[in-house]
Amino acid sequence: MSAVAVAAREFEFTDRDFETISAILYRDSGIALPSGKSALVYSRLGKRLRALGLTRFSEYCALVSSAEGGEERAALLSALTTNVTRFFREPHHFDTLRQQVRDRLAPRARAGGRVRLWSAGCSLGHEPYSIALTLAAELPEAPSLDVRILATDIDPKVIEVARAGRYGREDVQSVPPALAAGVTTSGAEAVMSPAIRSLITFGTLNLHAEWPMKGRFDAIFCRNVAIYFDEPTQKRLWSRFASALQDDGRLYIGHSERADTPTLSPDGLTTYRKKAS
Repeated sequence: MSAVAVAAREFEFTDRDFETISAILYRDSGIALPSGKSALVYSRLGKRLRALGLTRFSEYCALVSSAEGGEERAALLSALTTNVTRFFREPHHFDTLRQQVRDRLAPRARAGGRVRLWSAGCSLGHEPYSIALTLAAELPEAPSLDVRILATDIDPKVIEVARAGRYGREDVQSVPPALAAGVTTSGAEAVMSPAIRSLITFGTLNLHAEWPMKGRFDAIFCRNVAIYFDEPTQKRLWSRFASALQDDGRLYIGHSERADTPTLSPDGLTTYRKKAS
């Protein structure tokens, strides 16, 4: 059995170890790890081996493969999930959302209707707060109406950070000044206002598993998440998102992703519209 080439050989790490970890990650999350990611796996999980006092990856694989390894499988998932994000990333999406709110969602909410948006794969919270700030700029009374944003991620650690709504002052520099009323800065810290936080419900959700939500959404953001899935998993995900959208709802995806499903039609740059039933 050959050993995977890594720069540092503190721990024995074989091809079989990498295959075991890749299989667990795929089974639990749908994330497909190409063979070229072996150095990343070694680097990120090496910290877990040190914390657990293990000397080789085969011991770690035995742990996460065991019935008693559920807690460590969650730690594995957290370690191998990439959380690169910022406020108002891909700003054209928020321009489209602002128009959607202005034309359809705000009038409906003011008439007593229901409005629901979903940030799927919300990471550290920058995306759902960007959605909330955009929404509040067009509909300031949103917290008192039937308007809510669901924000989910597979990693409970990033959900804790997102729920707190506290960031470095430099993090909010990408928030447009016209939308910054919901952010309070003090020293080096920036805090989302209670009104903005009240619009968002945070929770842990595995997109690869069953979804407990019953109602449909007016907009779903799932950006730069599907790139970690293989093609069959991506196709299932696009179809499930389409089913979870209201007619004429919008799906916003990452710049390198394409949602190929017959019930969604392109509606601008990496934006798709749900066709009427």
